Amino acid sequence: MNQKKSFTIALAGNPNSGKTTIFNNITGTRQKVGNWPGVTVEKKEGSITRYGYNLKIVDLPGTYSLTPFSIEEIVARNFLLEESPDVVIDIIDSSNLERNLYLANQLREIDCKVLFALNMSDLARSRGIKINSEKLSELLDVPVVFTVGNKNDGIEALLKRAIELAESDSGITKGRRVKYSQDIENSISNLKSFIKNKIEAPLPYNTRWTAIKLLENDKIIKERILHKAGNKGREILKEAETYRKHLANRFDDDPEIVMTDERYGFIAGIIKEVLTTSTKQRVDVSRNIDLVLTNRFLGFPIFIIFIWAMFQTTFSLGAYPMEWIDSGINLLSTSLDGFLPENMFKDLLLNGIIAGTGSVIVFLPNILILFFFIALFEDTGYMARAAFLMDKIMHLIGLHGKSFIPMLMGFGCSAPAIMAARTLESEKDRILTILITPFMSCSAKLPIYIVLAGTFFSARAGTVIFAIYLSGIVLAILTGRIFRSTLLKGADAPFVMELPPYRAPMIKSLLIHMWDRSKIFLKKMGGVILVGSVVVWALSAFPQNIQYSCNYATEITKIQTSFEDAIASSDRFFRQTLEEKRDLAVAELLKSQKSEKAEKSYMGRIGKALAPIFAPIGVDWRGSVALLTGFVAKEIVVSTLGILYITEDEESDALKNALLASDMTPLSALAMMVFVLLYLPCLATIATIKRETNSLKWTAFSITYSTLLAWFVTFCVYQGGKIMGFS
Repeated sequence: MNQKKSFTIALAGNPNSGKTTIFNNITGTRQKVGNWPGVTVEKKEGSITRYGYNLKIVDLPGTYSLTPFSIEEIVARNFLLEESPDVVIDIIDSSNLERNLYLANQLREIDCKVLFALNMSDLARSRGIKINSEKLSELLDVPVVFTVGNKNDGIEALLKRAIELAESDSGITKGRRVKYSQDIENSISNLKSFIKNKIEAPLPYNTRWTAIKLLENDKIIKERILHKAGNKGREILKEAETYRKHLANRFDDDPEIVMTDERYGFIAGIIKEVLTTSTKQRVDVSRNIDLVLTNRFLGFPIFIIFIWAMFQTTFSLGAYPMEWIDSGINLLSTSLDGFLPENMFKDLLLNGIIAGTGSVIVFLPNILILFFFIALFEDTGYMARAAFLMDKIMHLIGLHGKSFIPMLMGFGCSAPAIMAARTLESEKDRILTILITPFMSCSAKLPIYIVLAGTFFSARAGTVIFAIYLSGIVLAILTGRIFRSTLLKGADAPFVMELPPYRAPMIKSLLIHMWDRSKIFLKKMGGVILVGSVVVWALSAFPQNIQYSCNYATEITKIQTSFEDAIASSDRFFRQTLEEKRDLAVAELLKSQKSEKAEKSYMGRIGKALAPIFAPIGVDWRGSVALLTGFVAKEIVVSTLGILYITEDEESDALKNALLASDMTPLSALAMMVFVLLYLPCLATIATIKRETNSLKWTAFSITYSTLLAWFVTFCVYQGGKIMGFS
């Protein structure tokens, strides 16, 4: 039996051209898809078997050219040039053909088999744009296939054509090369010959393409030449500089600018040959919508209203399924309480695992609703508009609107949001964005806000949560301004970002985003949160041999005995009153016993040690322990509160009732929410910061400054509230 052939197919293209959508359709995976640039920040791989071939499909980050600036553009180019995929499929946005053909022409210049996918062909048609694919294929000497990625149209034809191209023996024809003016062609030819004479071993790149990039002063290619050829490499660079000066004198401009102009001139000629636009006037819906949503006066207030509505709906709509899940958990707990004998396992199961994980899992509906809205903003194209609206505000801290996209992603999870900062060209911009992104309230913090705001602010909970999120943005901007003026000085980067057309979101895509997020949440429930709950329970349950301040069993017996005679001699009405007084007195003693046990447990000792640090900001020892456990994962804060505040109440809202019965006040609850907003990120985010900055110094700085800032701001909120008479 013959072994199946294997091919590697790379998907390249401009940002927002639909690469990841096509990748998902081909491989069946569910990579992040968003209607805004910079969604894919590293290459994704998927393997399939189709038409008797094993195919590895690689989704590369979006890039506008093979002259990279940002990290993800470097990732794309390095893969294309060094990994040598069997076929490169360039995904082209048919509605923006001229802009997309710049990368397409650069791909024609390298030694690889290229196939063009004219994607979003339905959008092009709706705009009255008609593309002659046969003529385009003939002029560029590259196969062309029409596709509509989000409708799965043309995908099979694209795969078949890619396999045919991979199997073909035809070499790369000279007709595929971009023709430059005579002076540039002479310089390319002479430099190409010089390189061949100096370097005996073959370069990793096409020699003509290498010469072109040296004339364009490509830093990465210059480094590779020096690394490959040493002293001879220096001679090559010196020779290239000679030709660069010659061309600069000849055209009175930098060679890279001249060559770019000539490429666009070639593209303009191609466009005239292959593209026709209907004379019928068509309404540009996206432009008309932007007249309102990006209006200089209306745009920002509308954005604020959208965000407020998102959080208000997340809280109010999510309250109903929360109650159902909470009732189910309490029913389970009550059933097991009556079924299991009293022992350590029962205590672990009820007061550790169920109390801990159950107090977190009730917030699954809220997280799903939040991610529904975030997916809605992404898929419709509004996310890019949010970055555009925030551009002026971001300039206050020396960044631009593109930096706001990772910050917005931080509403979901800080780790991928920090990874998204790779799309920024400047290293200082990337570090600054990484430092302030954790101030965005991730979905893991949402359960904490819902518990505290829902308990102490009731009907105003949605507005309070919105204010907390908004405070994170404001503080990110303020601290960012300080960093830009001190640690990370640098000029403002120019902001050029594509505003993609608005698109109707696909319900399937929205549901996939929600389900994928719920899977991550549920995996956490069975992993870090479960382990954290067991650890917190163990620290709370031990040691067992506690020396109480009094003999609670004896005191309870005394109370019951003191009421017996009075109850026996009273009529039915007074008997009921006396029984209620007796039960209340016993309950108070049991509550005192439970409180003393908690304080003298290992967890209580840790809390008491932390108490002096947290007392000035209105957080008691239970809250301080909960915040400490949040270092592992923020969801554990709620599970810790669920264990430490556990009561005999088996009804719904047990944690809410326990918090109301505790010493916590609305002001101290608000203070705790502010601290959660700002203090050190979770373990996964810290690991991401270390990986993305490649610096222990910046990682340690992020942990230290965020925690100190959290304490200072919370101190101001709590003590200021007390001075103004709030409680």
